Amino acid sequence: MSQTISGKEVALHNTRQSCWIIVHGKVYDVTDFLDDHPGGSKIILKYAGKDATAEYDPIHPPDAITTNLPPEKHLGVAQMDTVEKVEIKITDEEKARLERVSNRPSLDEVLNLHDFEHVARLVMPDKAWAYYSSAADDEITHRENHAAYHRIWFRPRVLRDVTNVDWSTTVLGHKSSMPVYITATALGKLGHPDGELNLTRAAAKHGIIQMIPTLASCSFDQIMDAAQPGQVQFFQLYVNKDREITKRIVQHAEKRGIKGLFITVDAPQLGRREKDMRMKFEAEDPSEVSKAGASGVDRSQGAARAISSFIDPGLNWNDLKWFKSITSMPLILKGVQCWEDAMEAYDHGLAGVVLSNHGGRQLDFSRSGIEILAEVVENLSKMRNLTFPNEKFQLFIDGGVRRATDVLKAVALGATAVGIGRPFIYAYSAYGQEGVDKALQILHDEFEMNLRLLGAPTLKNVVPEMVDTSNLSSHIVSVPDDRLYVSNYESLRGAQLKVSKPKL
Repeated sequence: MSQTISGKEVALHNTRQSCWIIVHGKVYDVTDFLDDHPGGSKIILKYAGKDATAEYDPIHPPDAITTNLPPEKHLGVAQMDTVEKVEIKITDEEKARLERVSNRPSLDEVLNLHDFEHVARLVMPDKAWAYYSSAADDEITHRENHAAYHRIWFRPRVLRDVTNVDWSTTVLGHKSSMPVYITATALGKLGHPDGELNLTRAAAKHGIIQMIPTLASCSFDQIMDAAQPGQVQFFQLYVNKDREITKRIVQHAEKRGIKGLFITVDAPQLGRREKDMRMKFEAEDPSEVSKAGASGVDRSQGAARAISSFIDPGLNWNDLKWFKSITSMPLILKGVQCWEDAMEAYDHGLAGVVLSNHGGRQLDFSRSGIEILAEVVENLSKMRNLTFPNEKFQLFIDGGVRRATDVLKAVALGATAVGIGRPFIYAYSAYGQEGVDKALQILHDEFEMNLRLLGAPTLKNVVPEMVDTSNLSSHIVSVPDDRLYVSNYESLRGAQLKVSKPKL
């Protein structure tokens, strides 16, 4: 039975030599973990001898501390009524941010998904914005994901009866009100206290499918418990080096009713997300970060590195047989980036692939999902005589989607559905669940209008002949700027001079 520890006793252990913290009412000895903490020691020492839950929650999956600390470091239960309250000082920057929150435009004034990003950038905490918006290296792929859609032009048909239009579909055999699913994004509570639950509730309300991330801020069971009866959900899996942990996660997901397992295959190592890294350096003394890194632990990687060290770089095609042996869920590879690997997945009997570059957060200069889609359809048609969309081997893409027209271009080329990630987290970071509701309503309205204008009563009428892709693979074609997207993009910046005190 866990011992009960008074707040006074915990408060005595507030140094580097003896550092205890409280998380969710439980006391942990993190002294030996200080130098291994991917987020650096400074943030832990700030809460030494105190309750660190408020700082811990947004940037850690719920079980991070119990998983990473050995059992003997789990000291007991804190007497919370005796624990000293952490005084939260509101900085001038935070006061200014809260004022911007109070001055947000009303949801009636939000006309498109770009607007959510614009508002979120103004009202989110800097650390959250840096994590959500950052991408790999020079962020070329991140921007290309959106720009690629501009190289596809429509060939609409006229004089067709579009009195009634229907943009519903099925995804892995399950009904969806539109060819869109909410793709997995980590650390939902960075943007809003309810985190991923905002997405779960909105997905139920609008009849679309949510993909639950491995690295959610809310626990998997919290998210499943928030779902409506019969609500369809998928699960995104980062494969753990410890296969027993992976097996337990997968089988628990299946037991809880998950309808599809999306195995991430594009992250054997984390990409360098420099906005996130820059935020990490600014949160801690850069010289301390550098010194700490000298011991072989890279703490300069920001929130992303802090949560992903368990991912197995040894994952390979031979592991798919093992996955099939532990679950009967449909298996989909998430992060396929060329037709050869898509064909390999088909030959292994998988249910589909997500053509994706991880939102531009992994390998910079990897191509957009929509460009890969075109080559996959062309080559699997020639090599395996497949036509798309295909019920037995479904193609999905994600990255850069901001309009229903982007989705319809993908559908025309053979995609079953398209994943949208950042726009939905920007929507709830700015407005909570109501923001996600509004974002989905905007998409519904755009689908209705654009199907009529295309001359397509249903998605089955959105065919390859309706798009001109002749310039899709040319990366130097000039197209008009998307001014809303470009104005939201925050440029990378270089290292800054230290602020020196003015001379007296």
